[in-house]
Amino acid sequence: MFCILALFLYILILHLMPKITYIDQKGNSKTIEVDNGLTVMEGAIQNNVPGIDADCGGSMACATCHVYVEDSWFNKLPKAEEAEQDMIDMAYKPNKSSRLSCQIIVSDEINGLIVTTPEKQT
Repeated sequence: MFCILALFLYILILHLMPKITYIDQKGNSKTIEVDNGLTVMEGAIQNNVPGIDADCGGSMACATCHVYVEDSWFNKLPKAEEAEQDMIDMAYKPNKSSRLSCQIIVSDEINGLIVTTPEKQT
């Protein structure tokens, strides 16, 4: 009985960690669990997700963590502040769904978030 309870608790804990899906330009996807409080960029770096360079380490000074947020998620995220928008303007092929992954904080509310990396980072 104890083993079943322990397994249930383990599964519950795993389920509670938000999952983020990263898709590259070739359509390859990688879904990873990211701790609450980290950024989408940090989750990518810690899990060797290709296509997110993060040259500035998340200080919003380079735009090399640029991602395209899936349309169904874009309006669910807090809006980009002016400084982020200025950096996005310097990114490779920004569009209306562009965000810097260093500015998206992982929380239970974004469990299931899907982002796509650009062809390259600038």
